[in-house]
Formats: sequence, C-alpha cells, structure tokens
Amino acid sequence: MPTVTYIDPDGTKHEVEVAPGKRVMQAAIAAGIDGIVAECGGQAMCATCHVYVEGPWAEKFPPVSEEEDEMLDDTVSPRTDASRLSCQLVVTDEVDGLIVRLPEDQV
Repeated sequence: MPTVTYIDPDGTKHEVEVAPGKRVMQAAIAAGIDGIVAECGGQAMCATCHVYVEGPWAEKFPPVSEEEDEMLDDTVSPRTDASRLSCQLVVTDEVDGLIVRLPEDQV
C-alpha cells in the first residue's frame, strides 16, 4: 500500500498508508491530520486542503486544472509552484513515498 508523508509547518511528520484510489485529502482526514480542513469535502471549491507537493512527486500527478488553478489563487497561505489542492491528488502505487508539506494556515 502506498505511503504518504504529511509534514506539519513545525516539521512534525505523519506517515500514512493510503489505499490506491483515495485522495491525499481523504487520507489526511481519515488519519486525523489537523492541517487539512477540507470544508467543501473535496469538490475543489474552498482551497482549505492546500498542500505543497515535494520535489519530483509533482510530476507524477496530472497538471493543475482550470478550477484548481482558480482556487489556488485564493489560498490563505502563499501559493508556490509546489501548491496543489490535496482533494485533486489521487494516490496510486506510482506515488508511493509521496511527501506533502502542510501550510501554516488553511482558513
């Protein structure tokens, strides 16, 4: 089963096993990770599941959609080239070892 590591702003790491097909956001919520709010439940309508995808992992996901791009412009924490909405990131075996950093604030 693929593993995703969520890193809090203070550096605390949370390693979570995630079934393929689940979204990075869903896995964070199920694991009780506080840094993901997900107010809209994964509909790419609120930007409260903003994460920063580490290094080479970003290339393993489809490009940012127009809707996601618009939402990323509205994040509370600064948007960077590594910014993604975790509700749009589907876990596959190919992303085993994925590392995402959580922003300082979501709301």
